[in-house]
Amino acid sequence: MSPGERDNLSPLARRDDEPVFDEPWQAQVLAVANSAVAQGLFSANDWSEGLGAALRRAAADGAPDNSATYYQAVLATLEHLISAAGATTGEAMAVRREAWRQAYLKTPHGKPVTL
Repeated sequence: MSPGERDNLSPLARRDDEPVFDEPWQAQVLAVANSAVAQGLFSANDWSEGLGAALRRAAADGAPDNSATYYQAVLATLEHLISAAGATTGEAMAVRREAWRQAYLKTPHGKPVTL
């Protein structure tokens, strides 16, 4: 399936036994969200409502209905809910995000990114 054809699928739909996730971080961010719900950091309802709202905002802003938009909304929702729960601050997340960005830039292609 070509990249253009893939963009026409709903964010989590795949055909012909293709992987559900385009990148490992996509599976990881959903696993973190699931763990946060399981640990009671926020409720499944809060997660569902927050993600739905983020996706509606993206659509209203003209973002395409593809996996990139979906996972950007997933990440934004997770960051918002974790911050709202008081588990971290926006500043701490920004510092960590920059550390990951720097690690990514220094990691050779094809190698795992580590901090």
